Amino acid sequence: MNFDYLNDSQKQAVYKTDGPVMILAGAGSGKTRTLVARIQFLLEEKNISPYQVLAVTFSNKAAREMRERLASNTQINVNALQVTTFHAFCAKVLRMEATYLGLSKNFTIYDDGESQSIIKALLAKRGISQKELSPYTVAAFIDSIKNLGHFTSLPMLPEIEKISEDRLLWGLYLEYESELLRSNAVDFGGLITGVLNLFHTYPEVLTKYQQKFRYVLVDEYQDTNRAQFNLIQLLSLLNRNICVVGDEDQSIYSWRGADIRNILDYEKVFPDSTLIKLEQNYRSSKIIIEAASQVISKNLARKGKQMWTDNAEGDEIKIVECRDDRAEAEYVSQQIKKIVEKGVSLKDIAVFYRNNAHSRVIEDALRKEKFPYRVVAGIKFYDRKEIKDMISYMRVVVNKKDSLALTRIINTPARGLGATSLRKIEDEAVRLQLSMFELIERIVQAPYEFKHMSLSAKVMSAISQLTHLIHEVMVMEGAQTLPSLSYEKLLNESGYFELLRADKTYEGSARLENLEELMSALKQFEENEDQPSLLKFLETITLDTTSEESSGESISLMTVHGSKGLEYPYVFLVGVEDNIFPSYKSLESGPTAIEEERRLFYVAMTRAMKELTISFAQGRMLWGSLKFNGPSQFIHEIPSQYYKWLSYQTTAKKNDFGDSQYDDFDQSQNYREDSFDSDKVYQTKKIKDFASFPVGSKILHSLYGNGTVLDSEGSGPEEKVTILFRDGIKKKFMVKFAPLQKI
Repeated sequence: MNFDYLNDSQKQAVYKTDGPVMILAGAGSGKTRTLVARIQFLLEEKNISPYQVLAVTFSNKAAREMRERLASNTQINVNALQVTTFHAFCAKVLRMEATYLGLSKNFTIYDDGESQSIIKALLAKRGISQKELSPYTVAAFIDSIKNLGHFTSLPMLPEIEKISEDRLLWGLYLEYESELLRSNAVDFGGLITGVLNLFHTYPEVLTKYQQKFRYVLVDEYQDTNRAQFNLIQLLSLLNRNICVVGDEDQSIYSWRGADIRNILDYEKVFPDSTLIKLEQNYRSSKIIIEAASQVISKNLARKGKQMWTDNAEGDEIKIVECRDDRAEAEYVSQQIKKIVEKGVSLKDIAVFYRNNAHSRVIEDALRKEKFPYRVVAGIKFYDRKEIKDMISYMRVVVNKKDSLALTRIINTPARGLGATSLRKIEDEAVRLQLSMFELIERIVQAPYEFKHMSLSAKVMSAISQLTHLIHEVMVMEGAQTLPSLSYEKLLNESGYFELLRADKTYEGSARLENLEELMSALKQFEENEDQPSLLKFLETITLDTTSEESSGESISLMTVHGSKGLEYPYVFLVGVEDNIFPSYKSLESGPTAIEEERRLFYVAMTRAMKELTISFAQGRMLWGSLKFNGPSQFIHEIPSQYYKWLSYQTTAKKNDFGDSQYDDFDQSQNYREDSFDSDKVYQTKKIKDFASFPVGSKILHSLYGNGTVLDSEGSGPEEKVTILFRDGIKKKFMVKFAPLQKI
């Protein structure tokens, strides 16, 4: 076979077929091409049956692409080849061997929602309130157990003992597993732990699969968790022909269980293994590769590679200092305009951000310039569930005939209005020719007139509270209260914020960040309007989002996590500030977390083929307040010979730095590259570990007036206060976004 299209290291990775092999494949090093050639060599040169080869990866898309490449490169029937995902492989094994574990072959695979339902039922059975112990907390605990490869019949490992110090959580986990078995069901994580259980408990079954698969290959090995590592180790014990392909410098998924130790300790587990490094980059310019290599070299947890390229030198990286987040978005849109005018296709341009919420201001700027865009592996800001939910609250406030909006929020968060109660309300509204909100207003005002509807006391209480909340915000709107205050009240008093705050998962945090960004959108809207109102805000975003172009080429927007595996000639990396990138959580968590953030930064840099622009804002709107985080420490790690520093001031007339909201910013500070000292210029401010508003404090709320703090709990961003106001009203607020001041 002719593999002349491969370089020497790639050829070594193809020909070294027997025994344990680790292929360290750097960014843009032709990893997939090499892996496909290796499988082709096994099938055509070594005459290995496709039935004896197992190749596993992480997504259906990656598995499909590998199969398609093999189909075009080889005459062998690749349909007989097992190129699959970990979960699909394990589901197939479990269906074949289900009876060993007391399951039938038609067992159900539960999704996250169904798992949550079981957990909620278990909490209710124990009489535990969901406020006392969130179902999300229990689900995260169960997930962490399964990521480590634990299953209930295996003796507890030391790692498990550390996790399961809380006997309550451990007990719930055991009950949860029993309930799954009773329901003839397996959850997503249980597909892998189920096979581990099967192989440990029934060695004859393990031997069958070891004999079946003589060669095992694992793609994206740096993303494996401990359970997946245990699985491939067991499968390869007999023949020891295990080949893993990965890059420790691109291990960025610890939050969903990925364990970098799998790649760092590979040679300890397989001491006779061969290590092959793919270090030639075919994607990026020399400047980008050398700069990225300098940054990632700061990490200690790595095997060590020296990436290089024969590509052209390329343009210097641009580091752009912008006045605020809107100026940053404007700069990106203006630069894209210049690039497009040179004849560059929109599909060759991408904008990356650390968090999903940061897409909003970029989307606004691109819509203003009428640039079509798509959010890759995500949803456009105003289409996200939590944003649509809160916008629906606002829509009901400004238009009580909007039954569609009310239908969305009447049981969000859950208020005990099931499908039956909702159907009764809908039918009665149709009968009386009223909107749904007009109907529930009348039900609350004169409940005796609607006894025939047989609504429970719980439902009556729920619609009463919702109606009163909407009415209070209607009064605020009539009094020309700022829309951001109305939003704050709706978010807090509806229970929506508390619902998401209880979700400790990565997704829960992202949804809270989106709600934070919606507050910033409202604040920025207020600054540009003489008489801002909820109605005007809703009209603005509706007109903006409905005018988007939806066909043809488009700019790609995505989180840095979503960019992994992709490449673009022109990349804009925005929001590169301390407390954002690296994130606040990682700064608080220590060196290991910072190293993962640095790997994420490295991934972002190495997506760029031709031009890379990195930007940060001197001030950024977060929860409606301007924050000054300063440039990321990662910017300082790029040697100065690889970049040029630019400063961009917005063309907008409003909100010059003389405005009061910018008074805290020291304009005399020079932020040129020669004056950068992260220790002196930008001090990371840690959240105080004491309450801002202790019990007894006299405060002024911009809506409710004077009051006294009755109760205070938490600190920093989690601080909540209960306040008794002069007119006897008692309200509870999250301090981080409530308009409070001491008097």
